[in-house]
Amino acid sequence: MQETFSYDDVLLAPQYSDIKSRSEVSISTDLGNNVALKLPVIASPMDTITEAAMAIAIGISGGTSVIHRYNSIEMQSRFVSMAQDMATELKGSAGLVGAAIGITDDYMSRALSLASAQVSFLCLDVAHGHHIMMKEALQNLRAEFGSDIHLMAGNVATLQGVNDLADWGADSVRCNIGGGSICSTRIQTGHGVPGLHTIFECAKTDRDVAIIADGGIRNSGDIVKALAAGADAVMCGSLFSGTDETPGKVFEKPDGTRWKTYRGMASKEAQVNWRGRYSSHEGVSANVPYRGSVGDILADLERGIRSGLSYSGARTIGELAATAKFIRQTNSGISESGTHIKGRKW
Repeated sequence: MQETFSYDDVLLAPQYSDIKSRSEVSISTDLGNNVALKLPVIASPMDTITEAAMAIAIGISGGTSVIHRYNSIEMQSRFVSMAQDMATELKGSAGLVGAAIGITDDYMSRALSLASAQVSFLCLDVAHGHHIMMKEALQNLRAEFGSDIHLMAGNVATLQGVNDLADWGADSVRCNIGGGSICSTRIQTGHGVPGLHTIFECAKTDRDVAIIADGGIRNSGDIVKALAAGADAVMCGSLFSGTDETPGKVFEKPDGTRWKTYRGMASKEAQVNWRGRYSSHEGVSANVPYRGSVGDILADLERGIRSGLSYSGARTIGELAATAKFIRQTNSGISESGTHIKGRKW
């Protein structure tokens, strides 16, 4: 039986560095087919994370977002147009804005409408992407659009999954099943692969496809580990939850604290909200503290990622993946790695 690893199971060993300033470090990444990012971060297509406001904020920071599909075709296309127009206004050029589609029912109509709205890329967004309906959808979309649009697909958790989606037409693949903070797939179904091990395996592909680490990432250190393992970018949800730019209202509890709702799209609450019923529920809904602007979070992530590369003496993400040295850590090491003064008995 194979041993597998999550993000907390490993650390990166510091190496000699001649980098005198974090400004020497480039954290840009090219996902192929006209999707290049200055910040290797993508906001997840969830109805409590990404609509126009999030797309604008992350686009300004150099990353990108995937506007969720749990709305009408007209509304989703409007969000794309709003985000494209406001990035143009604030930066002088349109930022990259992606949008999610499914693999059944209205996915082609949705794709055509989004293309008319000048979407930068389409994300085929399903829980289990290594599936015959994903194959058919990718092939149909390639027949319709040719190579004119970037197709992101997923999710998968194996090398075979990445290879197959690439062969079927995907330019980039979201890798991880069941690792998100609000995802219960592994508990409900018994299936999944620990998040970092997923990236180690999927990055072995010999196909011309970008790897996106999606799920289980809690901080900039996890992002650095994912990039070192071979990911080209990461996709995050909970990292951006509770911010001004997420959909939904801020509400106040009797004790004066402020909160927002964050939920998995396979949660019972989300399914009932967008289709009036639920089937297998593989996620949860939670309240998270209100955290202000996502811009501050993105700035902190950028600083952490740049610093992370410098600790390995790497000036680019490619250099990091080529030179990174992973080591195992014990449970005591995990405890030691965190800030632990608050738990100390004086």
